[in-house]
Amino acid sequence: MTASRPGGTGSAEPVVSTDVDLAARTLAQGGLVAFATETVYGLGADARRPDAVRRIFAVKGRPTDHPLIVHLADPAWMARWATEVPDTAWRLAEACWPGPLTLVVPR
Repeated sequence: MTASRPGGTGSAEPVVSTDVDLAARTLAQGGLVAFATETVYGLGADARRPDAVRRIFAVKGRPTDHPLIVHLADPAWMARWATEVPDTAWRLAEACWPGPLTLVVPR
């Protein structure tokens, strides 16, 4: 895992670690972390922090109208993030999570 602590000018001090506590602290402070999933390497931030989400878009050079993936710990959390979750999405999440399944639902 690579953690990036936010600097005053948008710069970051990279830190390489396998320490989950460090990753959690970095995310809580609005920093970014790089992590491996079942299918790709990801760049993550706390999706509840608008400043951290803006940082993801900036670092990736991604247009803000291109959605980001939000990793959820439990299918029940979908109701917090999506405005509409079809029954099929609920069934897929219950059957396949945790695992490499991405659902696209309206925010």
